[in-house]
Amino acid sequence: MREFGLIGRTLRHSFSQTYFTQKFHNLDLADHQYELFELGTIEELPALLNEHPNLCGLNVTIPYKEKVWPFLTRVAPSAARVGAINTIEFTQDGYLIGHNTDMVGFRDSVKTFLPPGFTGRALVLGSGGGSKAVEVALRDLEIGYWVVSRNPLGQGLTYDDLTPEVMREHPLIINTTPLGTFPDEHECPPIPYDTLTSQHYLYDLIYNPRETEFMKRGLAVGAQAKNGFEMLCIQAEEAWKIWNTKL
Repeated sequence: MREFGLIGRTLRHSFSQTYFTQKFHNLDLADHQYELFELGTIEELPALLNEHPNLCGLNVTIPYKEKVWPFLTRVAPSAARVGAINTIEFTQDGYLIGHNTDMVGFRDSVKTFLPPGFTGRALVLGSGGGSKAVEVALRDLEIGYWVVSRNPLGQGLTYDDLTPEVMREHPLIINTTPLGTFPDEHECPPIPYDTLTSQHYLYDLIYNPRETEFMKRGLAVGAQAKNGFEMLCIQAEEAWKIWNTKL
């Protein structure tokens, strides 16, 4: 049995198990399975590995994309560049290698969302592991941005800094926080929604629910909005390639 899975603290919202289970069925891989592993702390990871000797790969989600680093043998260039890990490769010689496929997932997804020739700037809501992947993708796309968080480090912004002028100058707004994830669907990042217009593009990394409160408030004023389902699919396929490169 080849076993794969997702580690995180709360995984009720995750679609990864459904995605990979369907993939295994489509490929007639009866000896493959994908499980959800909720860990109270990342320090529980070694025990999980001992209990599941058939693990061949793991995905990593909130809040362990940065905390898992010390438990790995080494990191691939993709993870080193982003500074966060969402995929773990298990090598035949027992090594654990951290990768990041979120960056490619977001980059390729947002390119299909924005209009051709988009030249605006972006606001990246949140400063966790997902934010780091988004930042690298935006730099690759040559889109300028500010990171917005409650307690910004360096040159970031706080939510109190989001004046009407700042909102007008940043038509692309990306939610990388978990606010609005099932089952807390009523939550949303505290941006000034009354300053949104039909010229704004709202991208939410959340995909459950399909339409978040963040997206709803943008759509209500004619803005464009997209959830993270396509990003999930792209990054999952990239992870599958990593797990099977030597087969």
